[in-house]
Amino acid sequence: MQLWLLAPQHHPFTINLSAKRMTSLVANTQLPAKPEYPGLANAFGIDLDVLKNLANTWSTTYSWEAEQAKFNKYDHYTATIEGLTIHFIHQKSGQKDAIPLILNHGWPETFQDFLPLVAGLTGVSKTPGGKSVSFDVIIPSLPGFTFSSAPPANWTLDDTARVFNTLMTEVLGYTTYAAFGTDWGSAVAYSLYGTYNTTVRALALDYLPFFAIPETSLEADNITLDSFGVLAYQLYAAALATGTGYFVEQNTEPNTIGLALYDNPVGQLAWIADKVILWSDPRAGTNGSLITPETTLNTVSLYYLTGSFVSSVFTYAQNPNGFKSIYSKAPTDAPLLFSAFQYNNQYWPPAVVAMVGNLTSYTEHTFGGHFSGLDNPSGLLSDLIKIGDYYQTSHTGC
Repeated sequence: MQLWLLAPQHHPFTINLSAKRMTSLVANTQLPAKPEYPGLANAFGIDLDVLKNLANTWSTTYSWEAEQAKFNKYDHYTATIEGLTIHFIHQKSGQKDAIPLILNHGWPETFQDFLPLVAGLTGVSKTPGGKSVSFDVIIPSLPGFTFSSAPPANWTLDDTARVFNTLMTEVLGYTTYAAFGTDWGSAVAYSLYGTYNTTVRALALDYLPFFAIPETSLEADNITLDSFGVLAYQLYAAALATGTGYFVEQNTEPNTIGLALYDNPVGQLAWIADKVILWSDPRAGTNGSLITPETTLNTVSLYYLTGSFVSSVFTYAQNPNGFKSIYSKAPTDAPLLFSAFQYNNQYWPPAVVAMVGNLTSYTEHTFGGHFSGLDNPSGLLSDLIKIGDYYQTSHTGC
């Protein structure tokens, strides 16, 4: 019998990483004194002055030790499932009727992106329908990200979904649960939703594992856009025109970019911070947004210090069809809730989201972008609380 067929155990885990080498590399990295082509801002990638300011903060006032201590205030664990070490946070609410909720991140994200939601989810809240609800929160690190070990080369996000279902049901003992996903995490959560439809009894997303439908195709299907949708499609068109270079590189040559930046923290900072800036609300850092230099440096520090940048970008090459062009509906009757953030890098109107699941709630947020858990945590939290109005513990068929 293969060992992973036995019920896996989980063990407490403490983050304990030294930043000494990283800090030295950052301090000794020489960036150009001035832009090669002044006045371009971020039109062709990250702005030199922005990168310099972030690197200076990293090597002077930023404290990895202080940030690490904040992370360790949460309940971290690891479990070995199918030969992989899976890192996760399991923050329980203390309420007997709490809904288990697994939050799935993408790239370039980490478990940090969901930490602002934990207190609100584990506390008792009122849903719009007047129900009292609380959640047991589970935040796993995707295989190959931070403290989860790198998977085999032929690993797919459906494999990740299978492992995460094992985590929820066999390791943690939940019989039913809800799932949320963003970016690659939306593909994991959607796979859970369709494949494990007797255990996953609600799905919330702010992203679909389907490429956005061209606006001309919407018109052909008589799908009209409100003012939110019109702006969202304008932003999507701009992102499509100028912001997909990373996607091609990570899909086709992840080893090239991965190895080039492996021991280059400022290089990783340039690559990741560019996406954080482009995909966030232009007002990021205000109005409750936690897209700040500190959270961006935390993200890059976690990738660099765990040596997981290479394996994280390999997710793209391992999943060339991770985002699909042909839409299909998941075989489940469980509810689907969707959160649309104005400055996300793709957009799906309600009629399109309804093509892939049992859409019961669709909410537009005029503030926030791709990293909703940091950019508009209160907005995402309010949407996740709505799960309590729709969560089903039984499967009635499709």
